[in-house]
Amino acid sequence: MTPARLLRRLVLLDEGEAPALLWSTLYFFLLLFGFYLLRPVREAIGIARGADKLPWLMTGTLLAMVLANPAFAALVSRLPRRRFIPLAYRFFALNMLAFFLAFRFLPNHGGAALGCGFYIWLSVFNLFVVSVFWGLMSDVWSEVQGKRLFGFIATGGTLGAIAGAALTGAVTKGFALGGLHLKVNPLSLLLLSMLTLEGAVLCVKRLAVLFHLGDVAHGEREPGPGPLEGLRLIVTSRYLQLICAYMLFFTITSTFLYLQQGAIVERTFTGTAARTAAFARIDLWVNALTLATQVFLTGRIITALGIPVVLSILPVLTLVGFGALGVWPTFGVMALFQVLRRGLHYAVDRPAREILYIPLGPEERYKSKPFIDTFIYRGGDLLGVWAPTVLAALAVPVILGALGCSGLWLGSSLALGRQTRARS
Repeated sequence: MTPARLLRRLVLLDEGEAPALLWSTLYFFLLLFGFYLLRPVREAIGIARGADKLPWLMTGTLLAMVLANPAFAALVSRLPRRRFIPLAYRFFALNMLAFFLAFRFLPNHGGAALGCGFYIWLSVFNLFVVSVFWGLMSDVWSEVQGKRLFGFIATGGTLGAIAGAALTGAVTKGFALGGLHLKVNPLSLLLLSMLTLEGAVLCVKRLAVLFHLGDVAHGEREPGPGPLEGLRLIVTSRYLQLICAYMLFFTITSTFLYLQQGAIVERTFTGTAARTAAFARIDLWVNALTLATQVFLTGRIITALGIPVVLSILPVLTLVGFGALGVWPTFGVMALFQVLRRGLHYAVDRPAREILYIPLGPEERYKSKPFIDTFIYRGGDLLGVWAPTVLAALAVPVILGALGCSGLWLGSSLALGRQTRARS
């Protein structure tokens, strides 16, 4: 069987779409591969002497988003897509080089301050590069194509995350070569991540050719000159406001579930090894469900059910899941809930959410969207981290707060679905 025929068995593919689909998938693979190379480095270095200060790190990340969004909007306002996307990625690559040199040559590897700075920077980096990626995808693919193809494109990110985490584990533990046991300095992963970003730049350039992206700023499909236009559109657009609400409640409920997961695992398992194994099993099941769904089902589910219905799947699951945890707070119930929620988020909910931007203009895709994907997302993280303290002061169980947020999320998804139907 030829590769083209095999691809058509996996994806609802039309004639001529295969090259752009594969370049898009490789692009996302490289982005997530590079990030997951650095994620363990962040956990090992970035929160040294700061693990008990997670809310403050989240606050610092949110403040960094406040500074980064206007700077990126100004860049978008001056350059065409095929230039500002590579420039943004190369800027982050230079940041990686700067961190490598600082960790390598500063006394005590820069201390806790540099570690916390790296933690915050990597949180900004991850959200920005992925937001820009999906902004370009929603720009070059049509809505009909997005429903069919975004699930498969997301597979590239899933494979990149798995490969990046696996390679980081391998090189930090060491490997055998010619009878010698070699161990690689974790900081060298920063240099490898620079190469993955350059690979992503090559993918952008190839897609620019395939989709005939212009080389002049402020063209018909290019963002305009106003750097604050993205924020103005959020203030005036109910559609964008509902996307903000959807994102906010997703991140808050994610944090609530993370807290429940930690408490249940701690109560159920004794010792670090047993708890680590429990988390690893959950991650394995999530990856298996995500990959299987992305490859075989996502395009068919979104095409058959439509965006409004798909947007309500995760909020309904979350409402039912927290209700089940309130009655049966066991590891089995929590693991099933977490696996289904995370797997369906990566495989179905995220591609469907990105399709929401396809009917919009370049201002919304490249100025409003990064703000929503970074500032609103991290704002939800921050609210979720501090919420248990507030709920405890009010003598309200965390599970009731989680159910309330899940209900609000479901309401926002239904309202967003109505807006989506009205725009169709």
